[in-house]
Amino acid sequence: MAETVTPAVDDTPSPASTRRERSGWYFYDWAMSAFSTTVITVFLGPFLTTVTELAAGCELGADTCNGYVYPLGIKVAAGSYFPYLVSLSVFLTVFALPVVGAIADRSAHKKRLLAVAAFTGAGATVGMLFVTGDRYLLGGALFMVANIAFGAGVVVYNSFLPQLGGPDDRDGISSRGWALGYLGGGLLLALNLVAVSMLGEEGNHQRTLDLARWSIVSAGVWWAVFTLVPLRWLREHPTAAALSGGNPVTDGFRQLGRTLREIKAYPLTLFFLLAFLVYNDGIQTVIALASQYGTEELKLGQSTLIVTILLVQFLAFGGALLLGALAKRIGAWKTVLISLVLWTGVILGAFRLPAEAPVPFMVLGAAIGLVLGGSQALSRSLFSQLIPAGKEGEYYGFYEISDKGTSWLGPLAFGIVFQLTNSYRVGLVSLLIFFVVGFLLLLAVPIRRAIVAAGNTPPRVL
Repeated sequence: MAETVTPAVDDTPSPASTRRERSGWYFYDWAMSAFSTTVITVFLGPFLTTVTELAAGCELGADTCNGYVYPLGIKVAAGSYFPYLVSLSVFLTVFALPVVGAIADRSAHKKRLLAVAAFTGAGATVGMLFVTGDRYLLGGALFMVANIAFGAGVVVYNSFLPQLGGPDDRDGISSRGWALGYLGGGLLLALNLVAVSMLGEEGNHQRTLDLARWSIVSAGVWWAVFTLVPLRWLREHPTAAALSGGNPVTDGFRQLGRTLREIKAYPLTLFFLLAFLVYNDGIQTVIALASQYGTEELKLGQSTLIVTILLVQFLAFGGALLLGALAKRIGAWKTVLISLVLWTGVILGAFRLPAEAPVPFMVLGAAIGLVLGGSQALSRSLFSQLIPAGKEGEYYGFYEISDKGTSWLGPLAFGIVFQLTNSYRVGLVSLLIFFVVGFLLLLAVPIRRAIVAAGNTPPRVL
C-alpha cells in the first residue's frame, strides 16, 4: 500500500508549484506544437512526398506517381518514403528516449536538456529551407534529427508534470497544457493559411512547394522563440539522486540499466504502457498521414487540408478541456476508453470519404478535433500516477516512444499495405487494429491497483 507519510520533496510531486511555473510549462506545449501541426500533420508529408516523386522521375503536379527511389540501395515507392521515415525515426527513439529520460532524472539542470533538445529540433526544421529540387535524402535526414530531438524534448518536458501538482490536479494541468498547445499550433497554421491563400497561384505547383517549405521553416522559428518562455519560468526540481553529485550521463546509463532490471516489479505499469503504445500509435499515424491521405487519395487541395487541420486544432483546444472536465466527473481511465471508441468511428468514417469532396473531410476533421486532445492529455496524466517517485524522466522516455507525433508500427503497416495494394484507403483500414486492441488492453488494466503498486496515492476519481 502507499505510504501515508509525506515522502521526501525531492522525489515526489510538489503541489506547491506556482502559477508562473505552471504557465511556463504550458508554454512549451505552445512552442513545440507548431512542429506537430504545421510540420508533421500538414506540410511535411505532401512536401517530402513531392520532392521524393521528383527524385523518382515524376513530373511536378502529376496526378499519380508509380516511381521508386533507392535510399542506401533499397527500393522504396515514392509514396511510401515518408511513412517509412516516420517509422525509422521512431524506431531509433526506442533506444534514445529512455536514455534521455534517465539522464534527466540524474541531472540538476533539466532545463538545459530541454533547451538542447528544443533548439536542435528547431534548427533541423529551419534547415528544411535547403531541401530544394530532388533533395529527398537531405529532407529525410533533417526530419529524422528534428523528430528525435522533438521526442527528447517532450520526455524532459513531461517529466516536470508530476512535480507540478498532486494526484487530483494532474488531469487538469495536463489538459490545460495540451489545450494551449493546440491553440498555439492552430495560430501558426492560421498564419500559414493566410500566406498560402494570398501568395499561392492555382496550377503553380512550384509556388505551392515553396510555400510549404517556408511554412515548415516558420514552425522551426516558432518552436525556438517560444521555448525561451519555459526556460525562464520553469523551476528546477532536482531529485535526491541528482543532488548527490556525480556525472548525470554515466549515472543515467547505470540507473537506466537498474530500471530495466527492476521494471518487472511494476507489471501493471508496463501493461498500461503497452496499451498506450498500441492505441496511441494509431492516433499518431492518423495525425502524421492525414494530409498525405487527403492529398494523394482524396485529391484535395492544400488550402482545404490547412483549413481542416486548423479546424481540428481549435476544436481540440475545447475538446481537451471538455474531456478534462469529463474526467473530473467519471475519471481519466473511463474517459480515455470512451475516446478510443470514438476513434474507431473516425477511421471507419475516413475510409468512406468521397474523393474531391472538401466538406465531408472537414466534418471528419471536426470529429477528430473533439476527441484528439483529451485522449492524449488524459493518457499523459494517467501515466504520471503509475511512475515510481524519482524516475519520471525514465518512464516518460518509454512513454514518448509513441507520443506527440511519433509512431512506428502504424506508419510501417500503412506503408507496407500501400506498397502492396497501391491504395491509401486499404492502408487506412489497417489502423483499426491499433484502436481495437488498445481498447481491450486498457480495459484490462486494474488502474487503481496499478497506482498503489507504483507506490502512489490514487486520485479520488478514476
